[in-house]
Amino acid sequence: MSTKTVHDAHIRTKLPALHRALIEIVGVMNRPERDEAMLKAAGLTLERALFPLLVLVERLGPIGVVDLASRVGRDHTTVSRQIARLAELGLVARHGSAADRRVREATITPPGKEATDAVDRAREAMAVSLFRNWSETDFDQLVRLIGMLAESMTTLPPTPP
Repeated sequence: MSTKTVHDAHIRTKLPALHRALIEIVGVMNRPERDEAMLKAAGLTLERALFPLLVLVERLGPIGVVDLASRVGRDHTTVSRQIARLAELGLVARHGSAADRRVREATITPPGKEATDAVDRAREAMAVSLFRNWSETDFDQLVRLIGMLAESMTTLPPTPP
């Protein structure tokens, strides 16, 4: 039996546990009360549905509505209305893309950056509490391995081999 076959068998054995853990993590992160707690801790009175869009615009902007919609699993017309609302609030700016004028992109504004900085401080406080009892080694390994997982997932073709 080849090493590759043994390795594949090991992956297949452990995959259900990994899948369950990822489902649990995503489920916790997607809970509305989690976003509400983060907004409250950041001192923001933003509609909960706008919160992840604001953060993604700050992290990934300039970003088009279609790309943003695919990242949050929402219809692009819904996201377009929500980005328009963030623009009304002065948290993002909308403009034509330099590469393709048909594409409308969103970028963060200074007040939007202040809001995401407040969210970052709240997220940091929650994370420090969450990982307080972890060893440095365990935490460092988690960061390294999650980074590897994220990298692998972003380069994985959309259809299985």
